[in-house]
Amino acid sequence: SQFMDGLRVGSYNGHLEASTAVQLMARFRYASGAAPLDSYQSEFGKVGTPAVIIEDLTFALGGAIDELTRPVDAIKHQAKTVTVGISRTDETLLEVPLVSEVLETGAARDNLTYSTIRTLANLDPAVASVVGWTRYDIDLVESGPGTISVVDRGGVASTIPSRTDRSPALRGTKQRVAEEREVLVSKGRSDGRTIIMIPEVKDNETTGMTLLHVDLYDNLAPEVMRGVLQGYRNRYSALHGAVTETEDTFRLDRLGQESVGDLLWVSIQELADRWRS
Repeated sequence: SQFMDGLRVGSYNGHLEASTAVQLMARFRYASGAAPLDSYQSEFGKVGTPAVIIEDLTFALGGAIDELTRPVDAIKHQAKTVTVGISRTDETLLEVPLVSEVLETGAARDNLTYSTIRTLANLDPAVASVVGWTRYDIDLVESGPGTISVVDRGGVASTIPSRTDRSPALRGTKQRVAEEREVLVSKGRSDGRTIIMIPEVKDNETTGMTLLHVDLYDNLAPEVMRGVLQGYRNRYSALHGAVTETEDTFRLDRLGQESVGDLLWVSIQELADRWRS
């Protein structure tokens, strides 16, 4: 707040480079939560994980303080300690089995947004195994649906014909994922296979997609299932709200009785009706 106040009244004029002030102000926005992490890449050219933002903010603060000729050793040391702790948290996310499976398909780490990695980590308890994968290249255009083509595939996907082999037009669920830039769990209408679609994003635009063929657990403990739903498209909050519109309480134990797949892809209204029956 003191920095922003000083910037507004011109306290730093002649002492702080304009570019330094702009960089510092922008990074403060992300560090304070005023700007969404997914926008960081389009502004600074790198994926905006908490560790990256804190590290970049620390660097910007150090540069600004140096320009103002004030001592910085103690501040830098403290900020470095915080940065190391958050970096380890990010590394832990990358070690989650479902996240590792995506990276092992060849998806570039820098093309997976922080929210995508967090969603995959939250979905991990629901996934019993990954049985196949397909990676796509996506070319979005200003007019029309864009195109999609297979880059590589493995596991059971090696024997499954792809519609994109016949028609490269980007449409349907894949188009939705490309436009929303959010992970989506779905069930194939024709073959009933469970898939997870993961967008690959660069400069705030979807450039590719990794599709995982997975087997889900039939059921999970209620508390575990709540965590999965809380981390996937905010479905727990949506379901809780829909149920308590007519019911006095939300029966958490029902989460352990419902199919994991249904809880991930059946409409919220239909699920809410089951709580009322």
